[in-house]
Amino acid sequence: MSLLRSTISFGSMTLISRILGFARDVVLARWFGATAATDAFFVAFKIPNFLRRLFAEGSFSLAFVPVLSEYREKGDQAALKSLIDATAGCLLAVLLVITGLGMLGASWVIRIFAPGFADQPEQLALASEMLRITFPYLLFIALTALAGGILNTLGRFALPAVTPVLLNLSLIVAAIVFSARFEEPVMALAWGVLVAGILQLGVQLPALARHGVLPIPRPDFKHPGVRRIMKLMLPTLFGSSVAQVSLLLDTLIASLLIAGSISWLYYADRLMEFPLGLFGVALSTVILPTLSRLHTAADSAGFRSTLEWALLLAVVIGLPSAVGLVVLAEPVIITLFQYGAFEPEAARMSSLALMAYCLGLPAFMGVKILAPAYFSRQDARTPVRIAVTALAVNMVLNIAFVLVIIWHLAGGDFSAGLFATLASHPGAHVGLALASSLAAWLNAGLLWRNLRVPALAPRVPVLRMAQVALACLVMAAIVRLIMPESDVLIAAGVAGRLGWLLTGIAAGACVYALILGLAGVRPSDLAKPTAKPE
Repeated sequence: MSLLRSTISFGSMTLISRILGFARDVVLARWFGATAATDAFFVAFKIPNFLRRLFAEGSFSLAFVPVLSEYREKGDQAALKSLIDATAGCLLAVLLVITGLGMLGASWVIRIFAPGFADQPEQLALASEMLRITFPYLLFIALTALAGGILNTLGRFALPAVTPVLLNLSLIVAAIVFSARFEEPVMALAWGVLVAGILQLGVQLPALARHGVLPIPRPDFKHPGVRRIMKLMLPTLFGSSVAQVSLLLDTLIASLLIAGSISWLYYADRLMEFPLGLFGVALSTVILPTLSRLHTAADSAGFRSTLEWALLLAVVIGLPSAVGLVVLAEPVIITLFQYGAFEPEAARMSSLALMAYCLGLPAFMGVKILAPAYFSRQDARTPVRIAVTALAVNMVLNIAFVLVIIWHLAGGDFSAGLFATLASHPGAHVGLALASSLAAWLNAGLLWRNLRVPALAPRVPVLRMAQVALACLVMAAIVRLIMPESDVLIAAGVAGRLGWLLTGIAAGACVYALILGLAGVRPSDLAKPTAKPE
């Protein structure tokens, strides 16, 4: 299967998941709004979900897939199965320990990741209780990541990509069917997360069995393949997931801000994650086994052309996605979420955060694509050094931007105390999103600069960048002319809002494609990598 077909297959399945993800978030906003209780749930969900992303889209996959690809290239089925069994056993053993500790120390974990909850005993207790329920999700979903990595290495991308649908369905059912049966309705969502983890692992097992690679966990930390995976994982555990660490830092600081800040950031992040997951993660997942194989085969020309193809595709798709979401931020939030308990102020605050996050969307995609270029060569140190730098800058910018915004909102009056001022003025959360975006640009830029080997360093033509930028500017202007003011959109009702939004998206897409075509960009230019002789 070609890279483009694999990417489309993965992206198509991811699209189904993301659409249901939108439905899930619409249900959550409609049923629960943006309150202290939803803040507690999002923290209890974000902690194991953060660790999931380290395993599913970060450290584990980036370390496991190259080693597994190398074993598969050698053609020794017994050795391949031995590696899978040993890895599954070691991963399960580690996860059982982490899950047990997380459940036992739930209240302390909440205090670490959301210190603002410590001054709200009821919110702290609720978040801790939900974390004890959601933490085992990590165990099931990390094993799901193991299964997905095996299937991706075998060239099977559709099932791992569509599996997240089960999480969305589980949370929708939990909210609509079961929330009214709990004294605290939001508790139903915690149980929905746990059930989803079990289901996601369960649907992958038959596919593994059909291919003869169903893991039989046998912990063997001395297995040479496991030792190599562990050696790669230690640095990549942090380095490959700086974006997720940044988002977690946002949650930590947001817990000190006015109630609802965590929820506003959550809804904004979910919308930004739509194109990132649909295209950025799809490209990253598809090219990693290919880059690993090309590196093993010492095919430098193929390696570079594959990377250039992925970056060009990310530019052509990622930049208009970011521009479109910035222009349509408030209409999207109003259309999808502003119903029931989700009030106009929550919509406005979420849209501001979305605009700030989208400024970094192309960079987030760039990191997803550039990081595999290092990990496929089993070089973990370089991206780790870069990630540490970007994360340090992100932390400084988080504090600086929040303080500057609060200073402005409070008119320079901190007489009530810093923390009291932080907790009484909406808007400071935008500084957290903006800091994450700027840190992502630094991360992507340094990853690009440090690909110094001439035979591997990718290039994206300046002319293509100019063509895409021009098309984005024209697209943004047309969409702004088409879309009505917010009050008109709100008064239009559900069907009217959806009609306006779809019209704006369709018009923007058509104008963008037209300008690109007039500028000379053809679909065939993006179809596949073209190796260039050195």
